Amino acid sequence: MKKRGRGIGCNLYGVGYGFNRPDHAAAYVEVADDGTATVLSGCCEMGQGSDTILCQIAAEELGIPYEDVRIISADTAITPDAGASTASRQTFVSGNAVKKAAREVKEHLLKLAGEIWDCDPGKLTIQKGQVFSQENPDQSMEFSYLAWEAHLRGKQFIALGWYDNTTADVDPETNQGDAYATYIYATQVADVEVDTETGEVTVLRVFAAHDVGKAINPQNIEQQIEGAIAQGMGYALMEEIILKEGQTLTPSFNKFLIPTAMDVPEVIPCIVEDLESKGPFGAKGVGEGAIIPTAAAIVNAIDDAIGVRIQSLPVTPEKILEALRETR
Repeated sequence: MKKRGRGIGCNLYGVGYGFNRPDHAAAYVEVADDGTATVLSGCCEMGQGSDTILCQIAAEELGIPYEDVRIISADTAITPDAGASTASRQTFVSGNAVKKAAREVKEHLLKLAGEIWDCDPGKLTIQKGQVFSQENPDQSMEFSYLAWEAHLRGKQFIALGWYDNTTADVDPETNQGDAYATYIYATQVADVEVDTETGEVTVLRVFAAHDVGKAINPQNIEQQIEGAIAQGMGYALMEEIILKEGQTLTPSFNKFLIPTAMDVPEVIPCIVEDLESKGPFGAKGVGEGAIIPTAAAIVNAIDDAIGVRIQSLPVTPEKILEALRETR
């Protein structure tokens, strides 16, 4: 007999290292004489999309198209330290560093534009690769022209941005304090089907709502959520390191099972935007926080389906059948 159930899992997750551990990042932003920009960041791109996000942040702050920004990342010969790509911190920490560097470069460029037009640079702005005067909308120049003019005048515009996300430690007696600078929040709902004869669990779909601050790249965020749910499903139902007398009995993927594309359920991501005042353009992060609620939602759905609470992960068919026998 196959029975269906629905379960909910929720979490909050601190962004960054937290607990007074040094947590900072630096980044360079340079504008070349053709108006293109280069970001230099020690952030390691592992497929999570950080290169794209950092380029978007630089482009938005400079006021130029994304296509005009390139990035050199994780080259220890030339890129400044950005810390580890962990703790869902790079969008928040390196993103702020890039934003600060880009802002400084922009201020220098606007100062030059003010000299060219003999006006207050505070009344100038850059949008879509154009420099505009707020007092005279008809007055404008190409960003690339401004960059070339800087080159002709012997000016080089490069800036270092540095952001410190280190938080105060919690009080050891009360356990109160600002352990993290900000938090990600998430709720996932899983629908499962349990075969009571074989113990097999099929995850049918997962609805995932995640507060990410500002969604700088919604497609990137959805991919992060989908990948996290696949991993969370493996954590809930498959992945188990078995040890015996100090030896690993699951040393390869022949025995240590992970989900395949055939196992991954329908994922319905829901991006919740609640701007974080300290984040770059209001962004926080999503990567690791997205994996946390999945196992809880699946286990709760199994309980809802068959009325049995499994107390350890992974929830294997053997554990389900044993639990069902104990209830008879």
